[in-house]
Amino acid sequence: MRTRDALRSLTLLCLAAGCSRGPTPLSEADKATIRTNDEKFAQAVVAKNWSGLAAMYSTDAAFMPPNESAVQGRAAIQSWMNAFPPVTAFSLTPQQVDGRGDLAYVRGTYMMTLTPPGAPAPVEDHGKYIVIERKQPDGSWLITEDIFNSDVPLPAPAP
Repeated sequence: MRTRDALRSLTLLCLAAGCSRGPTPLSEADKATIRTNDEKFAQAVVAKNWSGLAAMYSTDAAFMPPNESAVQGRAAIQSWMNAFPPVTAFSLTPQQVDGRGDLAYVRGTYMMTLTPPGAPAPVEDHGKYIVIERKQPDGSWLITEDIFNSDVPLPAPAP
């Protein structure tokens, strides 16, 4: 009798758990805010507004640039950005914005023109990125993970 009651209780518990709702999908308003953040990000890069750009990251964010170690934390990310070569053009094209609850991701492409120190001319670059963002209690979205890499092949080594 106890076994049957235990099985009945377990069955009801499983049914109840299966009927519970998971996190809600992102609203169109949240998706629009995140896309607007991409536009603000691009504007801040061209304006060399590194402090404003760093403020778009959570204090413990991870920034993962190509061919380098990951940079951890908002202050370190801003230091990395301060040392970045001058950028004269930069754009982000989000291709997918999705998520659930307070967690979102953006997958897209970027294009930029920069002038590395000692370069005879500006360099064109383009590639892809993935950003993970968390919704804050005030409704804003902050970047917690940022990774990007170039589609431009590395130059061949000197003979």
